[in-house]
Amino acid sequence: MILRRRSLLLAAAAPLAAPRFGHAQGAWPNRPVRILNPYAPGGTSDLIIRPLLDRLERAFGRPFVVENRAGAGGTLATGEAARAAPDGHTLLVSNTGPLSVAPFLFNNLAYDPKRAFTWIGMLGGAPIVCAVKGDGPIRDLAQYRALAARGAEEVSFGSSGIGSLGHLTGVMWGMQAGVRMLHVPFRGAAEAQQSVLGNNTTSLWDTSGANAGAIRGGLLRGIAVSSAQRISAMPDVPTVGEAGFPGAVATNWFLMAGPAGMDPAIAARVNEVLQQGLNDPTVKERLESVGVVSLGNPSPNEIAAFVAAEADRWGPVVRAAGVQPS
Repeated sequence: MILRRRSLLLAAAAPLAAPRFGHAQGAWPNRPVRILNPYAPGGTSDLIIRPLLDRLERAFGRPFVVENRAGAGGTLATGEAARAAPDGHTLLVSNTGPLSVAPFLFNNLAYDPKRAFTWIGMLGGAPIVCAVKGDGPIRDLAQYRALAARGAEEVSFGSSGIGSLGHLTGVMWGMQAGVRMLHVPFRGAAEAQQSVLGNNTTSLWDTSGANAGAIRGGLLRGIAVSSAQRISAMPDVPTVGEAGFPGAVATNWFLMAGPAGMDPAIAARVNEVLQQGLNDPTVKERLESVGVVSLGNPSPNEIAAFVAAEADRWGPVVRAAGVQPS
């Protein structure tokens, strides 16, 4: 009876053990898994992935380590992930810029977003916020536009880099508003914030998630958010539609991918754990507090179609804005 009870207890505990997947190089994971993040620490991609690390580590029994590799609008780390061995030990958190915009910004992009990746799962989305210094003279989008109308260099705006969705949303709004602004690219949201707070740039256009705390704390003043409706993280910030520019609605989406050729069973299991984490009430509340919203759990094929459709949308904006490929 004692042996039988012990066997039942062991059988019940078996599903809790870290799973291992067969692979030519051994069971997966057989060493720490690195997650390449193409932006500096403190950005929205960091805010999304870091609350999920503990769940991944508990599920798979190995460390999951985020490596921030900022540069070239997110294409450096994205390219590194594309070149990595598809053994599941190198993953990528990336977003709109490197995956749907970069082909229009770089003549010799080191990867083809349509072929270079195994799509694992959607992590969430964040609208873009336009913000100025909290104690500065600009109080709304109308004043902002009036200042920009004086000349192309009257208003400068920072973003997380050339080709980031913050950059392009600022450009798209300027096109609709009939004004030109001076774009100043940074390596991440934190640097863009510091530039505004130091009076070196007039404003920033960047993801709401990375700036919601500074706006709630009064360091920054949000004057418009690019979502169709106001978001709970910044309920006092009006939408671009409310300010008369409904065509500037945009969302910066974030997903996880691996190199092309990755075992689909591993990808599916990683996504299962990610979605469990994203649906955890504590994690959901934490992400919503910084302006990150759910984009559902599309299949890999649906993600591929979505990434391609986003490229169709943003390509004309890049060309019309006169952003020259490098």
